[in-house]
Amino acid sequence: MWRNLLGLRQISQRTISTAPRRQLENRVAEKQKLFQEDNGIPVHLKGGLMDALLYRLTMGLTVFGTAYVIYELCVASMPKKQK
Repeated sequence: MWRNLLGLRQISQRTISTAPRRQLENRVAEKQKLFQEDNGIPVHLKGGLMDALLYRLTMGLTVFGTAYVIYELCVASMPKKQK
C-alpha cells in the first residue's frame, strides 16, 4: 500500500512541473532600447507595422462608433409623425 502511495506521489510530482519545456530568449533589453530611442515616433507606434494597423483600425472604429451614436441620438430625439 505504501509503495502505491509513494508511486502516486512521484507520478503527480513529475506531471505537474513548473519548469518550462524550452527556455525562451530574453529580449527585454532589445525592446527597452527600441522603445526608449528618441526618433520622433510615438511610443504606441514604435512596434512596427502591426502597431500602425491596430492604431488605424482602433481610430476608424472610434470615429465610426461616434458618428453612429450621434446619428442614433438625432433619430431618437425627433418624434415620428403619426398619420
